[in-house]
Amino acid sequence: MTASGLTRYGVERSRLGAQPVVTLHDRAGNRHVRVALHGAALLGFEVPFGDGLHDLADGYRDADEVQRRPGSRFAIMVPFAGRVADAHYWFDGVAQDLDPGASGSERASRHGFVRDTLFDLDRLAADDAAASVRLTTAAIRPRPGYPHAIDLAVEFTLDDAGLCLDACMENVGDSLAPCFFGWHPYFRLPGGGLVDDWPLQIPAQTLIRTGADLIALPGDAAYVALDDAPALDFREPRRIGDSILDQGYTDLEADADGRIRTRLGDPSRGFALALWQERGVMHAFTADTVARDARRAVALEPMECMADAFNRPEWADAIALPPGATRHFRCGIEVTGT
Repeated sequence: MTASGLTRYGVERSRLGAQPVVTLHDRAGNRHVRVALHGAALLGFEVPFGDGLHDLADGYRDADEVQRRPGSRFAIMVPFAGRVADAHYWFDGVAQDLDPGASGSERASRHGFVRDTLFDLDRLAADDAAASVRLTTAAIRPRPGYPHAIDLAVEFTLDDAGLCLDACMENVGDSLAPCFFGWHPYFRLPGGGLVDDWPLQIPAQTLIRTGADLIALPGDAAYVALDDAPALDFREPRRIGDSILDQGYTDLEADADGRIRTRLGDPSRGFALALWQERGVMHAFTADTVARDARRAVALEPMECMADAFNRPEWADAIALPPGATRHFRCGIEVTGT
């Protein structure tokens, strides 16, 4: 219990304009996480730094951005993350078109179906160990190009270790469904400025090479050992410098506890964070093309499978979710140097 008699952790419901918001509080540690029900998008993660607080999350700033979702900041991406090439794919022997009737640049299916969904508030909980919120949606139902039904639950938990996101996907339809999870966080370091001086470490052995359309090259050509791509090699921590990243990384190496950590910042300089995941790929984006504050945040995106996995035979087993089955994907944020 805190000195006031309240539990250490608390939860609060509020609004950002017209948008419903839930806040998780760590009263003793002075950490605060805000999540919008629209899209289950994380809006902020304030942590102590210096004499005040630093919001390491570069999320949506107001209700209008929550509604318009520019840059897909902290988007929950299900049943696929990233792009689907030309919005076409084959699954279980059937050709599918996610954008029937569209042509040219309008065929831009990406980031799944729940970014514009108002999630249901399923559960709030808080005690001396943690605060959590569980959000659910049944919005993924049969539609053009996706004749499947997926129930999705997303739970955010704030505790001593940091922030954990646990996504649960359940196939409630009667057919095998392609489905995988991705998250699209944007992070910023104290002091602002461009990302160029920020140290980055991605524990990957392989780069996913794409064409100009940002779709991975066919077959084995998509995979390049980082020994052969030194300009995009962040296996050891180094400044981002003038690197322009919109890049997937795979063959990720886990730490001794089984978690794969992509690190941003330098604790010796006062602040660092780690984005952890249990499996999958990492996509890094230096936000060069966003509408506001270009190159002032880094998107570190843990994904269960690579972008365009619906069209990749090597990912066929990973995306397949049988009827009645559930699958979890867990990731989270750790902060040091505060």
